[in-house]
Amino acid sequence: MSYDDQTSRDGSALLSLLGPLPRAPSRASELVDRLASEIVTSRIQPGARLPTEQAMMKAFGVSRTVVREAVAALRAEGLVETRQGVGAFVSRDAQRRPFRIDPGEVRSLAEVLGVMELRTGVEVEAAGLAAERATASTRQAIERALGALDRAIARGKVAIDEDFRFHQSIAAAARNPQFMRFLEYLGRFLIPRQSVRIGLRRPEDLRAYLERIQGEHRRICDAIRVGDPAAARQAMRRHLMGSRRRYQRFAQASASHHAHRIQR
Repeated sequence: MSYDDQTSRDGSALLSLLGPLPRAPSRASELVDRLASEIVTSRIQPGARLPTEQAMMKAFGVSRTVVREAVAALRAEGLVETRQGVGAFVSRDAQRRPFRIDPGEVRSLAEVLGVMELRTGVEVEAAGLAAERATASTRQAIERALGALDRAIARGKVAIDEDFRFHQSIAAAARNPQFMRFLEYLGRFLIPRQSVRIGLRRPEDLRAYLERIQGEHRRICDAIRVGDPAAARQAMRRHLMGSRRRYQRFAQASASHHAHRIQR
Protein backbone atom coordinates (compact mmCIF):
# COMPACT_ATOMS: atom_id res chain seq x y z
CA MET A 1 0.00 0.00 0.00
CA SER A 2 1.36 3.43 -0.89
CA TYR A 3 0.54 6.90 0.27
CA ASP A 4 0.68 10.19 -1.61
CA ASP A 5 -0.62 13.69 -1.45
CA GLN A 6 -3.33 12.96 -3.97
CA THR A 7 -4.92 10.22 -1.86
CA SER A 8 -4.95 12.31 1.31
CA ARG A 9 -4.53 16.06 1.56
CA ASP A 10 -4.36 16.01 5.37
CA GLY A 11 -2.18 12.93 5.82
CA SER A 12 -4.96 10.69 7.18
CA ALA A 13 -4.02 7.82 4.86
CA LEU A 14 -0.64 7.58 6.60
CA LEU A 15 -2.36 7.09 9.93
CA SER A 16 -4.12 4.02 8.56
CA LEU A 17 -0.71 2.51 7.74
CA LEU A 18 0.75 3.01 11.18
CA GLY A 19 -0.62 1.99 14.54
CA PRO A 20 0.10 3.26 18.06
CA LEU A 21 3.76 3.20 19.05
CA PRO A 22 4.98 0.63 21.56
CA ARG A 23 6.63 1.86 24.73
CA ALA A 24 10.30 2.58 24.16
CA PRO A 25 13.20 4.42 25.83
CA SER A 26 12.92 7.19 23.23
CA ARG A 27 9.51 7.84 21.78
CA ALA A 28 10.91 10.39 19.33
CA SER A 29 13.42 7.84 18.03
CA GLU A 30 10.68 5.28 17.59
CA LEU A 31 8.58 7.74 15.63
CA VAL A 32 11.56 8.78 13.50
CA ASP A 33 12.35 5.14 12.71
CA ARG A 34 8.74 4.39 11.81
CA LEU A 35 8.30 7.39 9.53
CA ALA A 36 11.77 7.06 7.97
CA SER A 37 11.06 3.44 7.09
CA GLU A 38 7.82 4.43 5.34
CA ILE A 39 9.61 7.19 3.44
CA VAL A 40 12.67 5.25 2.25
CA THR A 41 10.53 2.32 1.10
CA SER A 42 8.33 4.81 -0.80
CA ARG A 43 5.17 3.85 1.03
CA ILE A 44 5.01 7.58 1.65
CA GLN A 45 5.74 9.19 -1.70
CA PRO A 46 8.02 12.21 -2.28
CA GLY A 47 6.05 15.41 -1.90
CA ALA A 48 3.41 13.82 0.31
CA ARG A 49 2.22 15.84 3.27
CA LEU A 50 2.68 14.39 6.74
CA PRO A 51 -0.28 14.38 9.14
CA THR A 52 -0.71 17.40 11.39
CA GLU A 53 0.94 17.47 14.81
CA GLN A 54 -2.42 16.96 16.47
CA ALA A 55 -3.23 13.96 14.27
CA MET A 56 0.13 12.29 14.95
CA MET A 57 -0.13 12.96 18.69
CA LYS A 58 -3.49 11.18 18.74
CA ALA A 59 -2.54 8.32 16.41
CA PHE A 60 0.80 7.50 18.01
CA GLY A 61 -0.04 8.34 21.61
CA VAL A 62 2.84 10.79 21.99
CA SER A 63 3.25 14.39 23.11
CA ARG A 64 3.61 17.44 20.88
CA THR A 65 7.28 17.64 21.94
CA VAL A 66 7.91 14.09 20.67
CA VAL A 67 6.26 14.86 17.33
CA ARG A 68 8.29 18.04 16.90
CA GLU A 69 11.55 16.29 17.82
CA ALA A 70 10.79 13.54 15.30
CA VAL A 71 10.00 15.97 12.49
CA ALA A 72 13.16 17.96 13.28
CA ALA A 73 15.23 14.78 13.12
CA LEU A 74 13.68 13.77 9.81
CA ARG A 75 14.39 17.25 8.47
CA ALA A 76 18.03 16.96 9.57
CA GLU A 77 18.21 13.63 7.73
CA GLY A 78 16.97 15.28 4.56
CA LEU A 79 13.82 13.18 4.54
CA VAL A 80 11.34 15.94 5.35
CA GLU A 81 11.01 19.63 4.58
CA THR A 82 8.72 22.02 6.41
CA ARG A 83 6.76 24.92 4.93
CA GLN A 84 5.84 27.75 7.25
CA GLY A 85 2.15 27.71 8.01
CA VAL A 86 1.50 24.73 5.72
CA GLY A 87 3.06 21.66 7.31
CA ALA A 88 5.74 19.00 6.80
CA PHE A 89 6.25 17.24 3.48
CA VAL A 90 8.39 14.33 2.33
CA SER A 91 11.41 15.69 0.46
CA ARG A 92 11.40 15.26 -3.30
CA ASP A 93 14.95 13.88 -3.12
CA ALA A 94 14.50 11.82 0.07
CA GLN A 95 16.27 8.86 -1.53
CA ARG A 96 19.45 10.95 -1.78
CA ARG A 97 19.97 11.47 1.94
CA PRO A 98 23.63 11.30 3.04
CA PHE A 99 25.22 8.10 4.29
CA ARG A 100 25.27 7.97 8.07
CA ILE A 101 25.81 5.45 10.85
CA ASP A 102 23.86 6.18 14.00
CA PRO A 103 26.03 5.27 17.03
CA GLY A 104 22.86 4.54 18.98
CA GLU A 105 21.92 1.85 16.49
CA VAL A 106 25.23 -0.01 16.64
CA ARG A 107 24.47 -2.03 19.73
CA SER A 108 24.17 -5.71 18.88
CA LEU A 109 27.03 -8.03 17.96
CA ALA A 110 25.64 -8.36 14.43
CA GLU A 111 25.52 -4.57 13.98
CA VAL A 112 29.09 -4.09 15.21
CA LEU A 113 30.32 -6.87 12.93
CA GLY A 114 28.46 -5.25 10.04
CA VAL A 115 30.37 -2.00 10.54
CA MET A 116 33.61 -3.97 10.80
CA GLU A 117 32.84 -5.67 7.48
CA LEU A 118 32.30 -2.25 5.91
CA ARG A 119 35.62 -1.10 7.31
CA THR A 120 37.32 -4.19 5.86
CA GLY A 121 36.09 -3.45 2.36
CA VAL A 122 37.47 0.09 2.52
CA GLU A 123 40.78 -0.57 4.23
CA VAL A 124 41.80 -3.60 2.18
CA GLU A 125 41.62 -1.51 -0.99
CA ALA A 126 43.32 1.44 0.72
CA ALA A 127 46.26 -0.81 1.64
CA GLY A 128 46.58 -2.04 -1.95
CA LEU A 129 46.51 1.48 -3.33
CA ALA A 130 49.01 2.60 -0.69
CA ALA A 131 51.41 -0.09 -1.92
CA GLU A 132 50.99 1.21 -5.49
CA ARG A 133 51.04 4.94 -4.78
CA ALA A 134 53.00 5.57 -1.59
CA THR A 135 55.74 8.16 -1.81
CA ALA A 136 58.90 8.20 0.27
CA SER A 137 57.27 10.60 2.72
CA THR A 138 54.01 8.64 3.11
CA ARG A 139 55.93 5.38 3.58
CA GLN A 140 57.95 7.09 6.30
CA ALA A 141 54.71 8.29 7.92
CA ILE A 142 53.44 4.69 8.05
CA GLU A 143 56.70 3.51 9.58
CA ARG A 144 56.63 6.34 12.14
CA ALA A 145 53.08 5.37 13.10
CA LEU A 146 54.19 1.75 13.48
CA GLY A 147 57.08 2.88 15.67
CA ALA A 148 54.74 4.95 17.84
CA LEU A 149 52.65 1.82 18.34
CA ASP A 150 55.75 -0.15 19.37
CA ARG A 151 56.67 2.49 21.95
CA ALA A 152 53.13 2.71 23.33
CA ILE A 153 52.95 -1.06 23.76
CA ALA A 154 56.36 -1.09 25.44
CA ARG A 155 55.03 1.44 27.96
CA GLY A 156 52.07 -0.81 28.69
CA LYS A 157 49.53 1.46 26.99
CA VAL A 158 46.37 0.16 25.33
CA ALA A 159 47.47 2.20 22.26
CA ILE A 160 44.05 2.76 20.69
CA ASP A 161 44.91 6.25 19.38
CA GLU A 162 48.25 5.08 18.01
CA ASP A 163 46.52 2.18 16.29
CA PHE A 164 44.04 4.51 14.60
CA ARG A 165 46.81 6.82 13.44
CA PHE A 166 48.59 3.85 11.84
CA HIS A 167 45.49 3.04 9.80
CA GLN A 168 45.07 6.73 8.95
CA SER A 169 48.63 6.86 7.63
CA ILE A 170 47.83 4.00 5.24
CA ALA A 171 44.67 5.74 4.03
CA ALA A 172 46.72 8.90 3.42
CA ALA A 173 49.30 6.90 1.45
CA ALA A 174 46.55 5.70 -0.91
CA ARG A 175 46.50 9.30 -2.20
CA ASN A 176 42.73 9.38 -2.52
CA PRO A 177 41.22 11.87 -0.06
CA GLN A 178 37.95 9.92 0.00
CA PHE A 179 39.63 7.03 1.82
CA MET A 180 40.91 9.39 4.48
CA ARG A 181 37.54 11.11 4.86
CA PHE A 182 35.70 7.81 5.15
CA LEU A 183 38.19 6.46 7.66
CA GLU A 184 37.85 9.59 9.78
CA TYR A 185 34.07 9.18 9.65
CA LEU A 186 34.37 5.55 10.76
CA GLY A 187 36.89 6.49 13.45
CA ARG A 188 34.49 6.12 16.36
CA PHE A 189 33.30 2.77 15.00
CA LEU A 190 36.75 1.32 14.31
CA ILE A 191 36.93 -0.28 17.65
CA PRO A 192 35.66 -2.59 19.16
CA ARG A 193 39.37 -2.59 19.95
CA GLN A 194 38.82 -0.70 23.21
CA SER A 195 36.18 -3.18 24.35
CA VAL A 196 38.42 -6.11 23.50
CA ARG A 197 41.42 -4.65 25.28
CA ILE A 198 39.50 -3.69 28.37
CA GLY A 199 38.26 -7.28 28.50
CA LEU A 200 41.86 -8.52 28.77
CA ARG A 201 42.35 -7.85 32.43
CA ARG A 202 45.74 -9.50 32.99
CA PRO A 203 48.69 -7.38 31.77
CA GLU A 204 50.37 -10.39 30.20
CA ASP A 205 47.23 -11.22 28.19
CA LEU A 206 46.94 -7.65 26.97
CA ARG A 207 50.62 -7.52 26.05
CA ALA A 208 50.36 -10.80 24.09
CA TYR A 209 47.27 -9.52 22.29
CA LEU A 210 48.92 -6.23 21.34
CA GLU A 211 52.10 -7.91 20.13
CA ARG A 212 50.06 -10.25 17.92
CA ILE A 213 48.23 -7.26 16.46
CA GLN A 214 51.51 -5.46 15.96
CA GLY A 215 52.88 -8.42 14.02
CA GLU A 216 49.91 -8.08 11.67
CA HIS A 217 50.56 -4.35 11.35
CA ARG A 218 54.20 -4.99 10.53
CA ARG A 219 53.29 -7.33 7.67
CA ILE A 220 51.02 -4.66 6.20
CA CYS A 221 53.77 -2.07 6.50
CA ASP A 222 56.35 -4.38 4.89
CA ALA A 223 54.10 -5.05 1.89
CA ILE A 224 53.51 -1.35 1.36
CA ARG A 225 57.21 -0.55 1.74
CA VAL A 226 58.20 -3.00 -1.03
CA GLY A 227 55.31 -1.89 -3.24
CA ASP A 228 53.40 -5.19 -3.35
CA PRO A 229 49.66 -4.36 -3.65
CA ALA A 230 48.47 -7.98 -3.54
CA ALA A 231 50.46 -8.71 -0.38
CA ALA A 232 49.28 -5.45 1.21
CA ARG A 233 45.63 -6.28 0.52
CA GLN A 234 46.09 -9.81 1.82
CA ALA A 235 47.85 -8.64 4.99
CA MET A 236 45.18 -6.01 5.71
CA ARG A 237 42.38 -8.50 5.08
CA ARG A 238 43.94 -11.04 7.44
CA HIS A 239 44.41 -8.36 10.08
CA LEU A 240 40.85 -7.05 9.94
CA MET A 241 39.23 -10.46 9.63
CA GLY A 242 41.28 -11.55 12.63
CA SER A 243 40.04 -8.50 14.52
CA ARG A 244 36.45 -9.41 13.70
CA ARG A 245 36.93 -12.99 14.89
CA ARG A 246 38.63 -11.84 18.08
CA TYR A 247 35.87 -9.38 18.83
CA GLN A 248 33.17 -11.96 18.11
CA ARG A 249 34.78 -14.43 20.51
CA PHE A 250 35.20 -11.78 23.17
CA ALA A 251 31.63 -10.47 22.81
CA GLN A 252 30.14 -13.96 22.98
CA ALA A 253 32.26 -14.89 25.98
CA SER A 254 31.34 -11.62 27.71
CA ALA A 255 27.62 -12.21 27.05
CA SER A 256 27.89 -15.76 28.35
CA HIS A 257 29.68 -14.59 31.50
CA HIS A 258 27.05 -11.89 32.08
CA ALA A 259 24.21 -14.38 31.63
CA HIS A 260 25.89 -16.78 34.06
CA ARG A 261 26.20 -14.04 36.70
CA ILE A 262 22.52 -13.18 36.33
CA GLN A 263 21.50 -16.82 36.79
CA ARG A 264 23.53 -17.18 39.99
